[in-house]
Amino acid sequence: MTKAAELREMSDEQLGLTLKDTCEHFFRLRIQAQTERLDAPSELKKNRRLIARIKTIQRERAGGLGKSQTGDSTKSGKEDGADGE
Repeated sequence: MTKAAELREMSDEQLGLTLKDTCEHFFRLRIQAQTERLDAPSELKKNRRLIARIKTIQRERAGGLGKSQTGDSTKSGKEDGADGE
């Protein structure tokens, strides 16, 4: 369920619920990491990245940007800057 393609297939409500659950789980993991040893410290990194993926998808939807539009605009901006030097 953590792949970006699977997250993009979710509705806005599902994404919001997944984000809320992931944030709560991440909070519990951080508290556990502070107070005792974690069984799998890599879970912190996985949850942090999942939260970032979900927020990125939400921002894309709010701004009306698609995956292909985001990549094209950054490439053209870099090329323009290189020509001016």
